[in-house]
Amino acid sequence: MLMNCSKILIKNSKLALLLRKIVGLKNCRNLCAGADLCSDERKGLVLGVYIGDGGEPCLTPTAKKFNDCVNGKLLEVYKRCCARPLQVGDGCVFNNLGQEFYAVALVGLGSQNLCYNELEVIDEGTEAVRQAAAVGSQSLIKRNCTRVLVEGLGHPEQAAEGSALALWRYQENKQRKDWWTIPSLELYEDPDTQSFQRGLFKAECQNLARRLSDTPANQMTPLHFAQEAVNELCPCGIKVEVHDKDWIEARKMNAFLTVARGSCEPPIFLEMNYCGEPRGVKPIMIVAKGVTYDSGGLCLKPKHKMSKYKGDVSGAAAVVGAMKAAAALSLPLNITGLIPLCENMPSGMAMKSGDIVCALNSKSIEIEDCDNEGRLLLVDAFVWGQNFYKPRLIIDVATLTFGVKKGLGSGATGVFVNSETLWSQVRKASVISGDRVWRLPLWKAFTDKVTNYRSHDVNNKGYGRGSACLGAAFLQEFIQCVDWIHFDTTGTGLVSLNKVVPYLTKGRMTGRPTRTLIQLLYQLACPAIANREVSC
Repeated sequence: MLMNCSKILIKNSKLALLLRKIVGLKNCRNLCAGADLCSDERKGLVLGVYIGDGGEPCLTPTAKKFNDCVNGKLLEVYKRCCARPLQVGDGCVFNNLGQEFYAVALVGLGSQNLCYNELEVIDEGTEAVRQAAAVGSQSLIKRNCTRVLVEGLGHPEQAAEGSALALWRYQENKQRKDWWTIPSLELYEDPDTQSFQRGLFKAECQNLARRLSDTPANQMTPLHFAQEAVNELCPCGIKVEVHDKDWIEARKMNAFLTVARGSCEPPIFLEMNYCGEPRGVKPIMIVAKGVTYDSGGLCLKPKHKMSKYKGDVSGAAAVVGAMKAAAALSLPLNITGLIPLCENMPSGMAMKSGDIVCALNSKSIEIEDCDNEGRLLLVDAFVWGQNFYKPRLIIDVATLTFGVKKGLGSGATGVFVNSETLWSQVRKASVISGDRVWRLPLWKAFTDKVTNYRSHDVNNKGYGRGSACLGAAFLQEFIQCVDWIHFDTTGTGLVSLNKVVPYLTKGRMTGRPTRTLIQLLYQLACPAIANREVSC
């Protein structure tokens, strides 16, 4: 017979129930490791700690309050178990701290005075919160917690982003019995629930973009992508129109059709409209490259790299995610999204190097490189959208050139913009989102290298070095007198090959720059509020 059951720790809930029957205990809470394991719910808590003066730990106000509730046990076990202060991205997990929580994760936030770093072009304080929340949430899901509570860590929105992004898993093709259980996320002891909810919205939309771009190409054809867009956006009040090949041919989008004809999958032109202002107000037009699989066409990609190019649709996925967030946040903007969807495949019908095609604005294009198909899709969408919608701003997102990846790697998205005012807004948005951008030039020297040909108007490759700049120069030839931002996401939007940050899973698609797009739209919609939030 058990003489002192209160000191026995049983981590198996079934065994605890069995002992309860045998011994006749009225309260089996003390048999469980710091939580009520007799129920199916396991609650975990994420708390923060700063590095104080002299390296001494300094708990956040919420962590101090919890520490007082457990009679100082949190700080006591932390000092006993951790030989050095927790840096940003470090964490440790403790059990047996009170009855309410199965596990408590204490995560490092670095110094208390972290702020905007001009050289790193990032707000180190908010980025530390994202990383800390991510590390804490990941450690709790490994301990099978079904409910995770996260304190605000001084920035509830960023805490929500880091946690929700870190807990995401792509597991649609695993058997259901082998799926990870994704715990629910809640804000702990913080009144700013609105900011926390906004962070969850942003992370949810980036996770949507990750799922769309991570789905294998046989399961994410142009038609499947269009159906996913309808399923996600229509319930939010966004009007989605799916146009077929006949509609595209009637609009004479010859450059787009030239790319699509190499595949047996029919092309789709996706049109999305969100109305947050009166109908007469000119919209912001967002165009995205939607190549659901890019083999390179007749200019075939290397075989060992080809599988990741299911992610060539990541620009389109980011735009779908951003538009869903705009509706969820009720932004006072009119937004039009245009996505030409197709596959780039080699076949007897595929475009050939040296072919010349006439774009929608009557400019002739020589196709020198069949692997530079993305710009051919975009230009027809540019011209049609400008003629039909008369937008006040054009934004495009595309995995366009390998050159931007060589130059910036996965550290930042390459941005080309024809307005200094807009560049300051894009830069501010990237600082707030923690998803960095870097401006690249739109010089006339690059324009000459794609237009200086005697037999045709523009070339889809150009000559000389600087493929990212040449790609942007090509697109600029189809932009009329309107503000324009071009995001080249080849380095940031595809598979995360390295563990860049804790909240993006290695070996999976990143969904970048969805949150930067959302923040940019938020700033354009609410400039007064956005200017109060951050000053770069």
